[in-house]
Amino acid sequence: MKNVLLVFCTLFVMQTADAQLFSKEKVEYDANQGRGSTDFDLLRWGYFLGINFMDFNFDYNQDLRDIYVKRSPGFSVGLIGNLRVNSFIDLRLEPGLILTTRELHYSRSYFDGTESDSDLERQIKSTYIHIPLLVKISTKRINNFKPFIVGGFSTAINLSSNEKNPDDNRNGQFRMESNPIFYELGFGIDLYLFNFKFTPSIRGVFAINDELIRDNFENSPWTGNVNSMKTRGVFLNFTFQ
Repeated sequence: MKNVLLVFCTLFVMQTADAQLFSKEKVEYDANQGRGSTDFDLLRWGYFLGINFMDFNFDYNQDLRDIYVKRSPGFSVGLIGNLRVNSFIDLRLEPGLILTTRELHYSRSYFDGTESDSDLERQIKSTYIHIPLLVKISTKRINNFKPFIVGGFSTAINLSSNEKNPDDNRNGQFRMESNPIFYELGFGIDLYLFNFKFTPSIRGVFAINDELIRDNFENSPWTGNVNSMKTRGVFLNFTFQ
């Protein structure tokens, strides 16, 4: 799925680039015809749809087998508020909803031999309200293209964290902190179409703080060997302005 989307985006950009950069006729489109290009508005609004691939990065106390993380593609949707600083720099607020699922698979070396098959797996379904504040740095517009890089920091509210749940993994409850903090880096390209601006982008998201809540008993096979557990992921977003 991920590879198909990347191939689709690449072919789309290449086809449009061939038409715009190498054709004799180079018509520069202005998004929102009749009101002027949105690039010159102080404030601009839009929305995005996307796919995310979330993972965990583990650091361990002892050198045992790694906890295997099985990733599944998730869904992202949200709004965009863009503040123009100058022709090359914008500040962006992109609050959104992120749905994702990860599965943790443990080696039997973590247990004492009395474990069941269900003890070796934990499914983590997460629903985040994600709030990034980003700086977008663009190049000069070339016909109907404007590449950019983007970076910044974000926080989130994990509605499925189980942070306040008194039960732990002995009762099948995997617990996480509800307010992770991230830094984000990415790149993309603004494509100026006749009636709107379409922007595909790829962004890496990396948690700064440890998100794991340890079990209530010492030497837990699920959390005892984990020094830190931090979310990391890739966002493939499609923005419409």
